[in-house]
Amino acid sequence: MSGTSGASGDPLIALRPWTAPEVTSWHRLPMSAVDRREGAVSLDGRWRFQLLPSPEAEPGPAWSWSSVPGAWTMQDTTDLPQYTNVRMPWAEFPPDSPAANPTGVYERDVDIPGDWAGRRIVLQVGAAESVLLVHVDGRPVGLSKDSHLAAEFDLSDAVTPGASATVRLTVVKWSDASHIEDQDQWWHAGITRSVLLYATDPLHLADVAVRARCDGSLRVDCRVRSAAGALPEGWYVTGRLDGQDLVQDSEFDRLNAEDERVSDFLGEARLRATVRDVRTWTAETPELYGLTMRLHRTDGSVADTSTHRVGFREVEIRGRDLLVNGERVYIRGVNRHDFHPLTGRTVSQKDMRADLLTLKRFGFNAIRTAHYPNDPALLDLADELGFYVVDEANIESHDHAHEIADDPRYASAFLDRVSRMVLRDKNHPSVIIWSLGNESDYGANHDAAAGWVRRHDPSRPIQYEGAAKLDWAATDDASDIACPMYAPIEDCVAHALSGEQTRPLIQCEYSHAMGNSNGTLADHWAAIESTPGLQGGFIWEFWDHGILQRVNDGRPAGRAGAGLYDNGVAAPGLRWAYGGDFGEAVHDGAFIADGVVFPDRTPKPVMYEHREIAAPVRLSVEGEGTWRVLRVHNRQHFRDLSWLAAEWEFAAADGGSWTVPAALPDVPPGGAAVIDRPEVLDGAGEIWLTLRVTAAADEPWAPRGTEVCSPQVRWYEAEAGEPVVGDGAAGVKDAEDASARDSLGHPGSRAGGPGSDARPETDADGLLLHPLLTAPPVLCLWRAPTDNDVLGGMADRWRAWGLGRPERETVSVEQKGARVLVRSRWATAAGPVEHEQAFTALRDGRVFVEETAVLPEELSDVARVGTVFETVAGLDRFAWYGQGPWESYPDRAAGAPVGHYSAAVDELLTPYLRPQESGGRHGVRHFSLTGDGGHGLAVRLDEPRQVSVTRYRAEDLTAAAHHDELVPRPGCVVHIDAAHRGVGTASCGPDTSPSYLVPPGTHRWSWTLRTL
Repeated sequence: MSGTSGASGDPLIALRPWTAPEVTSWHRLPMSAVDRREGAVSLDGRWRFQLLPSPEAEPGPAWSWSSVPGAWTMQDTTDLPQYTNVRMPWAEFPPDSPAANPTGVYERDVDIPGDWAGRRIVLQVGAAESVLLVHVDGRPVGLSKDSHLAAEFDLSDAVTPGASATVRLTVVKWSDASHIEDQDQWWHAGITRSVLLYATDPLHLADVAVRARCDGSLRVDCRVRSAAGALPEGWYVTGRLDGQDLVQDSEFDRLNAEDERVSDFLGEARLRATVRDVRTWTAETPELYGLTMRLHRTDGSVADTSTHRVGFREVEIRGRDLLVNGERVYIRGVNRHDFHPLTGRTVSQKDMRADLLTLKRFGFNAIRTAHYPNDPALLDLADELGFYVVDEANIESHDHAHEIADDPRYASAFLDRVSRMVLRDKNHPSVIIWSLGNESDYGANHDAAAGWVRRHDPSRPIQYEGAAKLDWAATDDASDIACPMYAPIEDCVAHALSGEQTRPLIQCEYSHAMGNSNGTLADHWAAIESTPGLQGGFIWEFWDHGILQRVNDGRPAGRAGAGLYDNGVAAPGLRWAYGGDFGEAVHDGAFIADGVVFPDRTPKPVMYEHREIAAPVRLSVEGEGTWRVLRVHNRQHFRDLSWLAAEWEFAAADGGSWTVPAALPDVPPGGAAVIDRPEVLDGAGEIWLTLRVTAAADEPWAPRGTEVCSPQVRWYEAEAGEPVVGDGAAGVKDAEDASARDSLGHPGSRAGGPGSDARPETDADGLLLHPLLTAPPVLCLWRAPTDNDVLGGMADRWRAWGLGRPERETVSVEQKGARVLVRSRWATAAGPVEHEQAFTALRDGRVFVEETAVLPEELSDVARVGTVFETVAGLDRFAWYGQGPWESYPDRAAGAPVGHYSAAVDELLTPYLRPQESGGRHGVRHFSLTGDGGHGLAVRLDEPRQVSVTRYRAEDLTAAAHHDELVPRPGCVVHIDAAHRGVGTASCGPDTSPSYLVPPGTHRWSWTLRTL
């Protein structure tokens, strides 16, 4: 550690680069696509560490330890994570940063291999947030900005092979660069990707650029440099692709010589090959070839080698269509951050693979690297597993977007970040689009970066939402794609039908996954698939960015928290933290929890919705009666159905479920064919037919037998051509019986047996008394507000109306034989709600309940209209016939097939990071709640309804900020809804469609309760 200079005399510190946007680097090597991980010496592990209050502060004698890679904000330092979305976490304007500026100093001693003598020695720091200063044995070596791309430094003159050197990496948290890294994520700091040391021959490959077209043609351009300065005479490059030799492009050499493009210090070589019967790369068929490029000295010996995986594919825009290998493809995408609940920004390759396997299994085929280049290993995996990638530059100046877009001081930073991303990632077939960044307005700095990309890589289009924001039909801005955020689907359809559309419309963000959300996803895709010119988009986002937090001291659990969470739920003593949970005064709350998976990668219910929407196989019933046929549709772009297996599953309203074999026909991509119809089944009640589709053999992303999708249709009796039991039939017979008894003066029956003339038991206010109910059925118009309800303003409106605690103003009770009629008036600030309940005792002890609620016109959009009651303790099992098995809601139910399901009551609530309305099941026909021995209650509904069963009242969920604050009630809280509002995406984007709103006026529903 001796020999390190103090901060006061350090030229890098004296430069104050954290306040100079014009300075993007010093002595940093150019970016290239040559991967040096193989054969490198890893410097990951424990480093000596000090956290200083500012970059000018001097390190002291006391050192602690820090794990590299890793954010110090996740490693028990005093500097904790902070979350903001748009606003910066401090008040200084660009390019200034606050005086209180946490600065981490990392040191370790490195033994330089003796056999590296005479070689070029390079230090690579995978990522450092946000300014990196490098010293070796006290000497300044270089600096770099850009928190999400690697920085390399030539240490050849700073170290001695066979000796030890002290490497110091100083990381300054806040800087002028922070103003263009204002992304919607946690603020961290540290060295967040791997650090390594490697050596090359002085004569080395400086870059390799691969162009592989879907016709099998291959072009490889190599750049060669020498650490000695001038290149030696006689060097040459060879290449081999899966056993096939590449040939030198003599015409390229001739033109270079004629144009005097050769120089003494930079060599260029171009090699070509043509692959016959080429296997093309797509997201469905990610075929890769192995390429090895070798740089030779004059005597033929190999000076340097570079290996690549090549995918033959082409991307182009033709008219208003984005084409891959000449085919128009749907972009079923998701936005993805580098995130882990224990390590923050640091993600292992194993975790990245798990991310992509999850996405692949749920039908996603595209990733936008929001809002910066992800770890390079992610693109390797995307190439291998098959994903289309929008590679996005590390630029977002959200809080000061307008000022920075045209600020010439930041021009070099924009160009630096975009060009280095392209140079690093250009050889990945998965990358089909370059993005200039996110939410940074639009200005000259974007145009400069776009000009560089179009010149350097004309093989891919560019997108930038800010450029296309004001005019989707423009052709003269820095975006080849109209890529809006959260545009209403109606606006997208109108644009596509207007005749003015000039380019593909693919939303960079279109459905916001915050809490109980992603309503109308199926409607959105129905519009996309039926409207030429619309091609898909990217859901925001993959992760809920909850950090595992110790409740006792409020600090991140860190790596010690591994294994202390499961199925989205943190273990006792821990919770998922969001904005404000680390004591931040400036934060944006739970807006960080907006992913399609929980922090532990457990899929949210929306994942199953997406899986069916994106399913490679769809099923339809065509014709009527005995002439009906089942047709299978192949919704893939490039693949037939031979990789899939299937079986039929039948579900009957009152007959359980059973399966029979199914044989998929030979269907080409985009085609359809009739599938053999299974045997017609006899029986009463509706019957649903599901095609369970699985992987027929092991896939790179799923083992054999993994369910791929489960398209479902309603099945009818062959003779009549009508449903055996239609959606509205359940409970109707009971209603007819009750009405007939009333009209004939039948005395009804008591639960004690036939012939009794007693009415159902009610209290003085006419509320139903039942031995299994601790709270009687009453009207409910309120739900625990979802994040969409809160941020969309609905929750405030419902509170202002008083729907959470309406007062029962008047009540009248009337008995007519076995029927008790209760009329109530509930007061709200928008006018009274009239509610009528009729309780009828049926012969076999059941109670038939008919309800009517009349809402005044002023209550134009309420959360629900329905019944809520509570049960005794001990009813721990919920079984239902309806949609499931996971949570579903009126506008998010396409991925929940109708069937018979059962679950523990304690597992029904979906653990969204902020407690809210959740756990509902849509389209429920009948259900039961039972305890030991099967005793309990059963309910049959007049038609498919929204039902929820949890341990919590709506007010319990509303009052809690985290799940560890919830205290479960001993019994069950049961909601039966005549109408339930859709969940929408109003926290950031369009609300639900009007068809999913709960209107004013008259609502009727009925249900039958019996004891088991």
